[in-house]
Amino acid sequence: QVQLVESGGGLVQAGGSLRLSCAASGGFYSTYSMGWFRQAPGKEREFVAAINWSSGSTKYADSVKGRFTISRDNAKVTVYLQMNSLKAEDTAVYSCAVTAGPVTTMRGTYAYWGQGTQVTVSS
Repeated sequence: QVQLVESGGGLVQAGGSLRLSCAASGGFYSTYSMGWFRQAPGKEREFVAAINWSSGSTKYADSVKGRFTISRDNAKVTVYLQMNSLKAEDTAVYSCAVTAGPVTTMRGTYAYWGQGTQVTVSS
């Protein structure tokens, strides 16, 4: 059982930056991949970014490419999402999740989820 705890959300002005963190504990293996998803009010949860723990390979949604960067700290078993040039449309609850395999955008393959952290971008 993997436990995930997110932090780092908040209120920021458009054009600003935030860094989200997701700390994993429990039965976490290096072959796993960790992803970030977000859900805005009235919308479906959507894929943001993912990273494979062992290879470091990454995948990004087109809407965040060039603005967001996902990274990991092996020692802390923590994944980060650096978000720059934030826009009002980035406002959402951001959740991290774990899948036992390569990076994927398919949320149904992620078995473990954190509680989420709110990101609000004011325009």
